Amino acid sequence: MFNNNESTAPVEAGETYDVTIEDLAREGDGIARVSGFVIFVPGTSVGDEVTIKVTKVMRKFAFGEVA
Repeated sequence: MFNNNESTAPVEAGETYDVTIEDLAREGDGIARVSGFVIFVPGTSVGDEVTIKVTKVMRKFAFGEVA
């Protein structure tokens, strides 16, 4: 009934998104959200408005880089 391989993420690897960094992770990476989905963006600070490229999508979060 449930397919664990199917991603419910609202983002896709390789796509770009305009986001605002809302918080910082413990490791210092910026945290952005797209439709509530968390994306970790290294090298950013809270309040930054950046265009990011998603590099890797996991089940509950993703990683991105400043485009």
